[in-house]
Amino acid sequence: MGRHVPTINTARVTLRAIRPAEFDRFAEIWAMPEVAVYIGGAPRNRSESWKSFLINAGHWQMTGFGQWGIEEHASKRLVGQVGFFFGARGLGEDFDSVPEAGWVLAPEAQGVGLGIEAAQAAHDWFDRVVTGPLVCMMDPDHAASARIAEQLGYVDMRLAEDDDGPIQLKLRKSPP
Repeated sequence: MGRHVPTINTARVTLRAIRPAEFDRFAEIWAMPEVAVYIGGAPRNRSESWKSFLINAGHWQMTGFGQWGIEEHASKRLVGQVGFFFGARGLGEDFDSVPEAGWVLAPEAQGVGLGIEAAQAAHDWFDRVVTGPLVCMMDPDHAASARIAEQLGYVDMRLAEDDDGPIQLKLRKSPP
């Protein structure tokens, strides 16, 4: 079952399939403490990054949606990822049965609006092609991610716990 990963262009970024040759950059981003601080707390080693890299590719094949690499036009570099997946996190049927959204940016791409630009483009695609509710989760202290979620129409569901401590679960019933 092959699935095409669509390419989406915005003013400053392109959302596209992450290329096998970009694994080193992917692993570099996930090894950065500034990236991991609100996502699991610890940087990923290459083995953990490799598993995630393959999961991202396989998700498109199995569900018809997944995560894109974010390529910044100015630098022509991979600066993060954005998209959707089923996390099977064991956080309850109301969370686990709904596609989960996620976004990650390298530190040099943070704070300049690329996160919301990429996430909005991904959500616009989801709303046209897949449709339906979405969930996301984040560290309750991650203010930048919470602002992106709010702009995309997510509202708080409840606080939960995972292996790393408290997490805020959020729901987006439909586009804002």
